[in-house]
Amino acid sequence: MTTSVRLYLSLLAAVAVGRLIEMRISRRHQRALASRNVSLAPEPGFRSMVALHAGVLLAAAIEVLAFHRRFIPAVGVPALIVFALANGLRWWVIATLGPHWNVQVMRSLSLGVVTDGPYRFVRHPNYVAVFVELLALPLIHGAWVTALLGGVLHGLVLRRRLAIEESVLIADAGYRRAMGDKPRFFPRLGRLRAGATQWPTS
Repeated sequence: MTTSVRLYLSLLAAVAVGRLIEMRISRRHQRALASRNVSLAPEPGFRSMVALHAGVLLAAAIEVLAFHRRFIPAVGVPALIVFALANGLRWWVIATLGPHWNVQVMRSLSLGVVTDGPYRFVRHPNYVAVFVELLALPLIHGAWVTALLGGVLHGLVLRRRLAIEESVLIADAGYRRAMGDKPRFFPRLGRLRAGATQWPTS
């Protein structure tokens, strides 16, 4: 096993540990929110999303080992930078949302609408961060099959998740006033008209 493979497997392991830490933070937030009468929204696809995240990490490791994928600096270095930036954005989201942040959809808008941090620019920065992160991570060490299949499956999972989350968000008048004129994912692109009465759900 080469040094680059060992380092890459260590990175995958670190990401896996990070996900477990996030789950613990999420459970703590869930308990605190539940004590304030905040409930979970029904989300049948949540387990599929968790399985996909774990599957990408496992598949990337298997692909690199089984097919002897090489670290190609021209691809791996940019992918690593993109991964780091996406990870930074995700932790910015977590820090900004504070006790609102959760890995599941919760009806916490009664506690206020978060408009700081990356939410000044877009409505769903976390989904951008997670999608880019899981797409870039396999490419760091040439696991392009995992990146391709994982990206397609992740897009399908996020489409369903986003429909559920936005059905909760747009039901709140305060959220519509604060966030209704902001685009979903990218600043100044696809911006919704202020006061629009119809929101996309997919």
